[in-house]
Amino acid sequence: MTVTATYTLPGMRVRDHVSDAPLDWSDPARGTIQIFAREIVDPVRDGEDLPCLVYLQGGPGGKGPRPLTRSGWLDRALREHRVVLVDQRGTGRSTRIDGRRMSAFTSAEQAAAYLACFRADSIVADHEHLRKTVFGGRRWSTLGQSYGGFLTLTYLSNAPEGLHACYVTGGLPGLDPSAAEVYRRTYPRVEGKNRQFFQRYPHQVAQVTRIADRLAAGDVRLPDGDLLTVRRFQTLGLDLGMKPGNERLHWLLDEAFSADELSTTFLHEVLARTSYSDNPLFAALHESIYAHGNTATGWAAQAEHDRHPQFAQDARPLLFTGEMIYPWMFEEIAELRPFRAAVELLATRSQWPPLYDPDRLAANEIPVAAAVYHDDMYVDAGLQLDTASRVGNIRTWITNEYEHDGVREDERVFARLTQLVRESGGGIPDQRDATTAPHDTRQEGASDAHR
Repeated sequence: MTVTATYTLPGMRVRDHVSDAPLDWSDPARGTIQIFAREIVDPVRDGEDLPCLVYLQGGPGGKGPRPLTRSGWLDRALREHRVVLVDQRGTGRSTRIDGRRMSAFTSAEQAAAYLACFRADSIVADHEHLRKTVFGGRRWSTLGQSYGGFLTLTYLSNAPEGLHACYVTGGLPGLDPSAAEVYRRTYPRVEGKNRQFFQRYPHQVAQVTRIADRLAAGDVRLPDGDLLTVRRFQTLGLDLGMKPGNERLHWLLDEAFSADELSTTFLHEVLARTSYSDNPLFAALHESIYAHGNTATGWAAQAEHDRHPQFAQDARPLLFTGEMIYPWMFEEIAELRPFRAAVELLATRSQWPPLYDPDRLAANEIPVAAAVYHDDMYVDAGLQLDTASRVGNIRTWITNEYEHDGVREDERVFARLTQLVRESGGGIPDQRDATTAPHDTRQEGASDAHR
């Protein structure tokens, strides 16, 4: 374990950690990768023996947050915790997977086998490795946003002994449904978000039609040379499930044209939002997060899309799509092309290890509090509530006050969840666990066992 840097952000003392971990936890002989974690503490409490809260980032393929200010849930958490922000394997400063890395494989089979090592079970194993070797082995609490909630249930299934309490926001996964069932429920919600957007901005119906007609005529190039197609333009709807997403899309469309041609401002912004240059694993592994047992995902989002002609490229008014990944993306998007052969194999793979243990979850004793956003575009509320009914010691808070990013928009979300756990008898642990060594953060040269 290496502490690579120690520095101060406004109101935050930061330590950067890098640790080696097996690429494949079931076969360590396959080599190692690096896992990066950022530890944040209130500067005036840096010498104290504080409990840890680890943030489980959304995704898949999401790196840990890069805080600019001490605000929101982070500010509230720092009042009582050390906060740990991990770049999930394959992202950020952990050993990163991108198009260049994928191009280095000599076969699609090798590339697919590599990608299969980056699912939730491996991410949880990485976190347990960090907890034991860097943070003294004491139980810690987790805050799981979106896909971080999926990771939470895998954590509770595989290593509950590492957990003190779990908080989940918009991310209780279905324990049984296939990818096909997930997308069957998703498309109607996305259509509803489109309806809300055009009701708020009715003049954008004509603007979207004008853009789509121009793209259908052909030969509109993005700054990286990719052809901008109607279906790629439709994927901008991914943002409609976030609280400011409607406004971001509105202002993008507002500057779409310069005279009769699409503006360079618009084209640069579309490239930034649809290139996956910062998170290619989001696309490459997206359907694999629903894979379990002996059923292939089989490009479930595309199959369901074909059952909804209102989302077709030539439909008018044109509808935006949402959190769906389609096979054509790996042909049309430059950053994703090197993943194409590998993800085709993953889509047909029919043998997957389980991510959740229903029996262990039913017997769970770790306190869990989950915010279920009633109108969540990305994670179906019905599936979340079904899962909650099958997990022991869980309390749910159902609300339509927030969109999917509620925990990032309002610190009261995290506050409400911690209150639910405390009311059930859980919460902040004792400052010192007599069964483990304390986490002494004052020694910059401390050994792995105390870092």
